[in-house]
Amino acid sequence: MSNIYAGMRRTFGQDDEGLRRCAQRLVALRAGLGEVRDLRTDDSLLLATWNIRDFDNNKFKFGPRKKESYYYLAEIIASFDLVAIQEVSRDLGPLRDLMDILGGGWDYIVTDATEGSGGNSGERMAYVFDTRKVFFRKIAGEVVLPDGQVIVSADDAELAPERAPIGNGQFARTPFLVAFQAGWFKFSLCTVHIYYGSESGEDLARRSEEIGRLVGFFAKRQDAEERADKKAAKARGGRFASAQTENYILLGDFNVVSPEHETMSALKAKGFEVPDAIDGAAVRRDGEHFYDQIAVRVKDDRFTVTGGGMIRPYEHVFRDEDADIYESDWRPVKERNLEPGDVEADDLSFYRKWRTWQISDHRPLWVRITTDFADDYLTDLAT
Repeated sequence: MSNIYAGMRRTFGQDDEGLRRCAQRLVALRAGLGEVRDLRTDDSLLLATWNIRDFDNNKFKFGPRKKESYYYLAEIIASFDLVAIQEVSRDLGPLRDLMDILGGGWDYIVTDATEGSGGNSGERMAYVFDTRKVFFRKIAGEVVLPDGQVIVSADDAELAPERAPIGNGQFARTPFLVAFQAGWFKFSLCTVHIYYGSESGEDLARRSEEIGRLVGFFAKRQDAEERADKKAAKARGGRFASAQTENYILLGDFNVVSPEHETMSALKAKGFEVPDAIDGAAVRRDGEHFYDQIAVRVKDDRFTVTGGGMIRPYEHVFRDEDADIYESDWRPVKERNLEPGDVEADDLSFYRKWRTWQISDHRPLWVRITTDFADDYLTDLAT
């Protein structure tokens, strides 16, 4: 299904060069995304997570995003059925502009904006989904840890009950859970933007602590739900079916350091698994970070992941060879020297930095999930 391009002439107005460039890059981008788009079938769900850098508050003065950037973002999102997005700004105008390009078949759900410095004040998280493939099951909420499960300091693991809470003991950015269904597959998604802080010391320890508390929270919940489902099935005199228990998928920016790091160990604890198709370095090239992850704790025996990958937008848009085209945009930013090192950076390095505020400094990560369980259901009835 194509996006809404009919308004492009109106959007670009007298900027014929910009219109022509955007159309050319969209053609290239669509070709580059073709293999992923071909995987969108009636019996599957293409699920993705993407941290779209500071969308779109321009608080670091590297933007604002150009008109063409919105078309590129929408093109990438439209390759999937459901996308969890992090770093959406307090002002929802840019998100609505993006939705206008995606068209009427798409919808979104967002969190309230965060407050306080720990969670990047004014930041939201969102789900953008194709209503022709996915529907909202009318359950949504932000995760608040109960007493005994709060985020605590890591001074002494042996004194865990007496350890002091970090801040208010809650997540810096509250994880956002929403229940969806695609085909036969019912699931609850929880998108996160885990605390980053710094790369060592207490800040890094807090990262691991947040991830660990999150997986522990959902593991405890799901195990309790499964026990209740089994008890209810027994009381009815029927048999327990694994499909009765809610399935949980965690996805987002976990700020995982590496596959061998304690941040990843925390994510894979308590029965959560990262699908083989995207685990470790399966879809990452040398030098690409491991911040973004998708982890599942699914009780439905029919659940299958049939593929996964990462999208690399700069192979198609805002390419290295396009630096001169956008010089009038990035050169003034460099000359303002907003951050230490900007003046010293060579032009190509700075352009690569600047373009992350046009697209993102993160790459979309995705998996393909089977959603048609009709044969399994009918075979069960037939025996």
